[in-house]
Amino acid sequence: MENMHARGGQGRGTQDRVRLDRARAQLARQAAAFSLGVPVEAVQATGRGTAEAAQARQVAMYLAHVAFEMSLARVALAFGRDRSTVAHACHKIEDMRDDAGFDARLDDLETSLRAMPTPALPAAAPLNADGRHRAELCW
Repeated sequence: MENMHARGGQGRGTQDRVRLDRARAQLARQAAAFSLGVPVEAVQATGRGTAEAAQARQVAMYLAHVAFEMSLARVALAFGRDRSTVAHACHKIEDMRDDAGFDARLDDLETSLRAMPTPALPAAAPLNADGRHRAELCW
């Protein structure tokens, strides 16, 4: 059997970590959207969207980094953003924590997310004949 890394592919452990990171990113998005009263679809949008949606997305990225101890690069991959975008979001949210009410809200969100069990991972998408996945994950 040919080595996956020799072909430039990802090993099973890396694929599982990426899927787990995406699941945790989705959980952080949903928590941020719920807490800030923003539709989760707006937080998931690829564009910037409204200021409220952008802030909720920044909170979600911050939560993924802090609550799940994901590196900025892993958060970027899970959210489909650039690492510098995640760094900017984390700095911005950290600065906003000077507000006592906002800080308490983030403390509650961090505690809640840390208490969540590890998500069950869906089965990997079927592979095409060329070894590529037929479909992306639904989250």
